[in-house]
Amino acid sequence: MSQSLVHNLIHLIYSTKHRKPLIPEQFFDGLYAYQAGIFKQWESPAIVIGGIEDHVHALFSLSKNHALKKIVEEVKKGSSKWMKTDGPKNRDFYWQNGYAAFSVSESNVTEVAEYIRNQREHYRTMTFQDELRALFDRHQIEYDERYVWD
Repeated sequence: MSQSLVHNLIHLIYSTKHRKPLIPEQFFDGLYAYQAGIFKQWESPAIVIGGIEDHVHALFSLSKNHALKKIVEEVKKGSSKWMKTDGPKNRDFYWQNGYAAFSVSESNVTEVAEYIRNQREHYRTMTFQDELRALFDRHQIEYDERYVWD
């Protein structure tokens, strides 16, 4: 094939350090818009970004030119700086080192996007840890509890 054609949809989840509630609700929209700009800059446009005070979910189309690890690094690095300087100006803001990323089929985009938009509803009945465990199981990802949470 003389051309590289790619459509890789990713559901990305990452948390604040120790899952502290460091993202004030009044900064959600600004943070997500800033992150969307970073995704776009790295040729990986965001479809939807959402979350709550201690973590973020993003559904985006992964660039054919950049590795997932690099995209995540840039989004977390840039948005951490935004949280410290332009957002709530919290000098103690940090993202957790790791992340979880899951492939999404085109047929599930609407369902995953709605899931991300309705984060607050999910956490009335489920913890962040229970949510990730369920996603790990659904995607058949083996994990060690000792290294996942902090």
